[in-house]
Amino acid sequence: MTVTGIIAEFNPFHNGHKYLLDHAEGIKIVAMSGNFVQRGEPAIVDKWIRAQMALENGADLVVELPFFTAVQSADYFASGAVDVLSRLGIDSLTFGTEEVLDYQTIADVYSEKSEEMEAFVESLPSDLSYPQKTQKMWEKFAGVDFTGNTPNHILGLAYAKACAGKGITLNPIQRQGAGYHSLDKEVSFASATSLRLHKEDSDFVDKFMPNRLTHLPLVLHARVFRGYSVHAHLL
Repeated sequence: MTVTGIIAEFNPFHNGHKYLLDHAEGIKIVAMSGNFVQRGEPAIVDKWIRAQMALENGADLVVELPFFTAVQSADYFASGAVDVLSRLGIDSLTFGTEEVLDYQTIADVYSEKSEEMEAFVESLPSDLSYPQKTQKMWEKFAGVDFTGNTPNHILGLAYAKACAGKGITLNPIQRQGAGYHSLDKEVSFASATSLRLHKEDSDFVDKFMPNRLTHLPLVLHARVFRGYSVHAHLL
C-alpha cells in the first residue's frame, strides 16, 4: 500500500486542505508545524486542534515538525520535513501547487546536477536574495518559468529538491480557489490568509472550514498573543 506524506501548517485547517487529503492515496501521514509556523509567527489555532481537524478529514497520522524546521524558509522547511517523513517510510509526497509541472523530472535534474546547480547559485551576485538566486537556478537547469505570486509552486520546487535521490514519488495537486495571499471571500475555496483575517465572520468561517462543531469555540473566543490575534482553546 502507498504511504503518502503531506507537509502542512494548516493555519488554520480549511476546505482546501481537506481537498488535498481527499486526493492523496493510501495511508496519509502529515508532518505539521506546531504552535509556530514559518517566519516564527504563532499559529492562529493550537497544534492539537489543527491535528484533530486533519485526523477527522482524512489524515491517518499527524506528526509535529521540529521547531527549527517549522520556522525556516522554503528550502530548509522542505528539507527538514521530507527528512521526517522519509524516516517514517513514505513513498509518495502529495502537495498543492499553483503550477502543476513534472516535479519528478525536476527532482531528477537536481539529483544529477546538484553540485553544479549549487555552484551556480553561489556564483550569482550578492545583491540577489537567496530566493531570487534559487529561481534563476531552476530557470537555467530545469527550464522552469515563474509566472508571478506562486508560493506553493516555489515550495513544490523545494520539495523536489529535498526528495531528489530518495525514491519518493511527487504528486502535485492543482491549488483550488483563492491564491495563497488572497483576501477574497467570494471564492470556491478561501485561503488561510483570508480565514485568519476574517476570523470573526462566523458565516464565512463556517462556509470554508470543515467540522463546524470542532472549531466553533475557536471562532467565538479570541485573545491577543504576542501582538497576534489567536484563538484560545483549553485542552
